[in-house]
Amino acid sequence: MREAWDALRARYATEYPEESAQLDAIFTDSLPDGWDSDIPVFDADAKGVASRDAGGKVLNAIAAKVPWLLGGSADLSPSTKTDIKGAASFEPGNYGGSNVHFGVREHGMGAIVNGMTLSHLRGYGSTFLVFVDYMRAPVRLSAIMEIGSVWVFTHDSIGVGEDGPTHQPIEHLATLRAIPGLDTIRPADANEVAAAWRAIMADASHPTALILSRQALPTLDRSKYASADGLAKGAYVLADSENPEVILIATGSEVSLALAAHDKLVAQGVASRVVSMPSWYRYEKQDAAYKESVLPKGVKARLAIEMAGEIGWDRYVGLDGRTITMSTFGASAPIAKLQDKFGFTVDNVVKVATEMLGEAA
Repeated sequence: MREAWDALRARYATEYPEESAQLDAIFTDSLPDGWDSDIPVFDADAKGVASRDAGGKVLNAIAAKVPWLLGGSADLSPSTKTDIKGAASFEPGNYGGSNVHFGVREHGMGAIVNGMTLSHLRGYGSTFLVFVDYMRAPVRLSAIMEIGSVWVFTHDSIGVGEDGPTHQPIEHLATLRAIPGLDTIRPADANEVAAAWRAIMADASHPTALILSRQALPTLDRSKYASADGLAKGAYVLADSENPEVILIATGSEVSLALAAHDKLVAQGVASRVVSMPSWYRYEKQDAAYKESVLPKGVKARLAIEMAGEIGWDRYVGLDGRTITMSTFGASAPIAKLQDKFGFTVDNVVKVATEMLGEAA
């Protein structure tokens, strides 16, 4: 049987060399040369772009070079931005389509994506983060099976505003991070989104939950701050001071808030460091020396900032640290009012950081 298969592959390689090369790449979980050459670099912009929009641009740039990257959403592609532009739909009579319309059935979508990924396609499925509860079993199974399914979850926080507490995820990041082998990545800006997709595509040995925002996030000036390539290590020093007294740790949309608070603290004479921590999973895989370089044990004043539940942050802030997180469900209001209500403001970050330093004195 093996000899017959090898003979068939050899014949196919002679008659259809391009298709044969693609099959070889698919079944060896390889990527074609230049697969990431068209991934956009996003210019610094205070107004910025929602990470779901950046995600759509990056996804399309990769799909043009990796045609076996395909998937869709649970009937939410216009919102999750996961359509592959110009590609056909996968449907009866056209099984070459790249856009899969799973319908409003998150659990079924997850099972189908896992089946696609088991066949060595790079399958992805998307929905709002709050709806991950409907598909936890297939997400968990993708981690058990150690396959590269990609789960794109948008509308990632109370930042969805007027949609209210039913659509504002609180505990969901913690429950995803609790799944062994699942890389949960929450990028801070468009260039971290690009870095996240590079990391995802480079390793098909585990699944990823990519957590993206509905609201616009400032695109950080990387000539002023560290490169977004630091995402590959899970956490990295984004902005720093000599001999920092306090470390502000944040993910996603809260990173720009931490940077603004850092600037204010430095102006007040406080040596501050900002750490972007998009992936706990990746950070935990780094060696002790790297971890110490990012979160030195000698700095006890650590403040984690995330518009989600607190569970798990004690690992990184320690007994002397604090968090600005969510301890209740959200509320229905414009995002600015919600940020003020729940303490996600520059003034409150500075206030809490200053209080911590006062207690340590």
